[in-house]
Formats: sequence, structure tokens, C-alpha cells
Amino acid sequence: MNETHVTLIGNVATEVSYGETTGGVPMANFRLGCTERRYDRQRECWVDGETQWVTVTAWRALAVNLIGSLAKGDPVLVSGRLRVREWTEGEAKRSRAEIDARSVGHDLTRGTTAFRWAAGVRGQPPFGPGAAGAEIGGEVVPEWIVSAVEARRGSAVAPGAAPSAAPAVVAAPAARALPPGGRPVAGEPGEAGGKAWGSEAQDEPT
Repeated sequence: MNETHVTLIGNVATEVSYGETTGGVPMANFRLGCTERRYDRQRECWVDGETQWVTVTAWRALAVNLIGSLAKGDPVLVSGRLRVREWTEGEAKRSRAEIDARSVGHDLTRGTTAFRWAAGVRGQPPFGPGAAGAEIGGEVVPEWIVSAVEARRGSAVAPGAAPSAAPAVVAAPAARALPPGGRPVAGEPGEAGGKAWGSEAQDEPT
């Protein structure tokens, strides 16, 4: 099956909305604003061009992690599958670009961030004696990743203090409960068929 995968750079334009399908699958969405930057030779400076608006949708673990990671205005990179939804309002045809996100991260060309492992993530480095090279979620974690994480943890411990037993984790919300700061996901006016986000009618990627 042919799919169009894209990577966009922009800013989070709305707070992240969180909800669950009737089957209990976490989902989240937010609006992404991508503004073109170009060099104006006459004015000899960089200027902003047009802004493209895209709806970003995330599922499962990515949806849960977005709640505690993104805030309105954050510069981000979004990678995923491009979809264009079309619907009709009266005699007018409408369309909207959406990204079915696979990865979302902060744009480090404009700032810094600190990564924290989420509980139960596939490929998360194990901790403790003999951890290097262990298999997590069917994936062998390279020894250099484990060493780098443990070195980072050790540098954050004050002199004379014992290192903590485990890294900080981001706990997933309880079933059908909104995480702190989360808002119910609601459909936007004019969406195809009037389907609301978080309903069974919403397409869920497999």
C-alpha cells in the first residue's frame, strides 16, 4: 500500500487534546503551524512567509507522552503519514491536511530539552547488573545506549549521594481518565461526516 510520509517543522499552535476511543485506545491531537522562512535580498534580512496549518493526530503511547511533553508554542518536528480529509458543506467542498504522527520531538535548533524514558516503552534500556545487551520488548538494546544513560544518571547525582534505583518515568493515565492538563478531544466544525475525535467513527491506524 502506497503512503505519503512527510516530516514537518513548525510550532504547536494549540494545547494538546487527549481522549480515548470507545475501545480504550488513547489518542491525542494538536494544530501545527508551519511558517516559511525566506531571505529577502532587497531588505537583506530573513522574513516570514505563509503559514500552513496541519492537524497532527497521535495514537497509543505517543498520544499519552504528548500530554506531558508539549505546550502551546513549542518548536517541534513531526514525522508521519500525510492524509487529506475532504467533506462537503452545502455546495462547498472542504479539505484539511492531517498528519498521522509516528514520531514527534522538540526542534533542538531553537532550544534544549531533557529526555525521560516512559514506562514499558519498546526498546527502553534496562537497568541493573547485566543489563547491557538484554532484550526488551523483542529488541536488543545496544550496550553503548545503556552506558550513556547510566553515565547521564551518575552525573546528575550529587557528590556522596546514592544514585536512584531507576530513571524518572512518565506514567500512563488510567483507563478513560484524562492526564493532568489534558482536555477531551472534540471534533472541529465541518469535519467529514460530523465525526468527533475519539469516537469509533475516527479512523485508527493499525
